[in-house]
Amino acid sequence: MTMDERKAKMEQLRAKMRSSTKANRASLTEESVRAKMTARDAARLERQRKLAEVLRTQAEAEDRGEDVERQKNWEWTIEENDNWEKKKARKARRADYEFHDDAHAARRRYKKDLDLIKPDLAAYSRQKEVVLGLAPGSLAKSGSSSSALTTFDPSGGQVVPSAEQRMAAESFYRDANTLLYADNKPTEDAIDRVVGKINRDIDKKGKFSRKRLNEDEGDITYINERNRVFNKKIARYYDKYTSEIRASFERGTAL
Repeated sequence: MTMDERKAKMEQLRAKMRSSTKANRASLTEESVRAKMTARDAARLERQRKLAEVLRTQAEAEDRGEDVERQKNWEWTIEENDNWEKKKARKARRADYEFHDDAHAARRRYKKDLDLIKPDLAAYSRQKEVVLGLAPGSLAKSGSSSSALTTFDPSGGQVVPSAEQRMAAESFYRDANTLLYADNKPTEDAIDRVVGKINRDIDKKGKFSRKRLNEDEGDITYINERNRVFNKKIARYYDKYTSEIRASFERGTAL
């Protein structure tokens, strides 16, 4: 290998080393920036990215002469649109957080608890199978209730072949004339869910407190946090002059 070839090889190695050093430095800078980025910054960048996509979609639709909102609505099904409208209506109804009366507060609490209830559809399907005289597991295999389940009327002329099914129909499809009551025995899982819900409510109520953080300092002479800080600064300089006057006012001996 001649001297020129060795110099060329050395230049190639040096160029490769410079490129690798530059790539390592860029990777290190990117990693440092990523480590400094907080969750709030990540959320802000995600919002900016979504906004940029929306603006780009609007610009492309305007260039094609299309309606952006109409094109966007094509992506939703009727069921999804109905669910969205129901969600908006429910949110509007619950937007009133003021206290009106005990009945209103109890209703709000009841509606909030309903959102946490998850019905046992398997047990419900088993009860319907007994009422309709179907084979065990037939409704569970189908995955959804049939139309016969919603149109079944025990007093509408349908024949119930057995006494067990007659009792099941009277117990399952109850109305104002039904005399059966208090005959349902909850399962252990249902009892555990109720107990767990009560314990969570007790813990939440025990942690809730309206006590101010600075009540232990003495008399409350402020209306908000900013006023508390201001009063503290004033007291630092003037308490030694006004403490006796304030004590006289409290004792009722002030002139």
